[in-house]
Amino acid sequence: MPKIKTHQSVAKRFRITKNRKILKKKCGQDHFNSRETGKVKRHKRRPAGIANATIRKSIRHLITRV
Repeated sequence: MPKIKTHQSVAKRFRITKNRKILKKKCGQDHFNSRETGKVKRHKRRPAGIANATIRKSIRHLITRV
C-alpha cells in the first residue's frame, strides 16, 4: 500500500504548534495596507487561531494524515 501524502496546499497555509493549536496567517496583508490604521496592521502581523472545531479536525487530518 502506498504512503498517504500530506496535502501541500493546507500545509503551506496552516501550522500546528506544540500544544496542537492550528495557526494561520490573517487575510488582507498582501497590498493596500497604507489605508489601514496602525492597530489593524499590527494585528495582521500576528498569526490567528482556528476557532471552529470541525475545521480544526479536517485541517489536522490533511496535514498529519493520522
